[in-house]
Amino acid sequence: MTRRTVRIAMNGVTGRMGYRQHLVRSILSLREQGGLDLGDGTTLWPEPVLVGRREPALRAIAERHGIEHWTTDLAEVLDDPSVEIYFDAQVTAAREEAVRRAIAAGKHIYCEKPSGTTLAGALELARLAAAAGVKHGVVQDKIFLPGLLKLRRLVEGGFFGRVLSVRGEFGYWVFEGDWQDAQRPSWNYRTEDGGGIIADMFPHWEYVLHELFGRVTGVQALAATHIPQRWDEGGAPYDATADDAAYGLFELEGGTVAQINSSWAVRVHRDELVEFQVDGTHGSAVAGLRYCRVQHRSATPKPVWNPDLPATERFREQWQEVPDNAEFGNGFKAQWELFLRHVVLDEPWRWDLLAGARGVQLAELGLKSSAEGRRFEVPELSL
Repeated sequence: MTRRTVRIAMNGVTGRMGYRQHLVRSILSLREQGGLDLGDGTTLWPEPVLVGRREPALRAIAERHGIEHWTTDLAEVLDDPSVEIYFDAQVTAAREEAVRRAIAAGKHIYCEKPSGTTLAGALELARLAAAAGVKHGVVQDKIFLPGLLKLRRLVEGGFFGRVLSVRGEFGYWVFEGDWQDAQRPSWNYRTEDGGGIIADMFPHWEYVLHELFGRVTGVQALAATHIPQRWDEGGAPYDATADDAAYGLFELEGGTVAQINSSWAVRVHRDELVEFQVDGTHGSAVAGLRYCRVQHRSATPKPVWNPDLPATERFREQWQEVPDNAEFGNGFKAQWELFLRHVVLDEPWRWDLLAGARGVQLAELGLKSSAEGRRFEVPELSL
């Protein structure tokens, strides 16, 4: 077995998502399993080079996990010819410039979403990467979750017949930060720092809908800032200038209608933090992060609306659990494995910077729809 090392500059691993999901659960997990077996007698060995602004935090992570290389100098790592891939999980506002520099340095690009703060910026990155001939990808982790993989299986198996509608509920209560620490960083609630739930979640909804049900062709949204004041990591109060909730209506090619509520100011009364109900002519499904339940038309009860009598039917018990039928790993790791194979073996890959730009486009149009109180068509993007 031949071992091939690929060095990856990982910028932003001091943040929660960059550290937990990308470094620990993906790259270090691959190393713990002995590398990525490419199936041709070669094992791919990912070697992370940590990049960031906070030297003490980088040093602590490196020492905790036995990582040899780390730096606070982005230019240094981009000038290193042994580094093949640049990964970015920084705050959104810092991403475009860093990715632009990495493309200019000839690195393959993999980054968190949103890939840019504006559609123009995100499209520019896609065009620059295409012109430079580097491989590029954007994290689209939700479609690799067990619940949505089961939902995809149902779609591909024709379970739904014609899909009529998709209804999604996402969110949880993020504490304001005064009497309990917030679970999300304060920049998420400042527009000037790239925050806002539309900027964060509409890119997710774009690729989930696109991958499973069809391209988004129209959007109408209402954004809200339900909690106008919050407290930052140092305990200081600040004005929340970004939206913390969004109510979106999406039209899809083929006629399917999707409604998705996203909120950091909602208390959870569902089985998981995100749930999608899909209704079709032949059957319906409800999928979360891990589970998926179905009800076929042949097994659909005939409830009758009678407000004068208490409901006696246990509606949840009338649904059937979709079996795993496979082992599901971490969704972030699964996409990392595909991207690494794409870089080394040139295997097919469709979640590129243009796909990332579609997510930014939907977020931009969603914010515009909310500001102007009207529906917008979502034109197809191209390089």
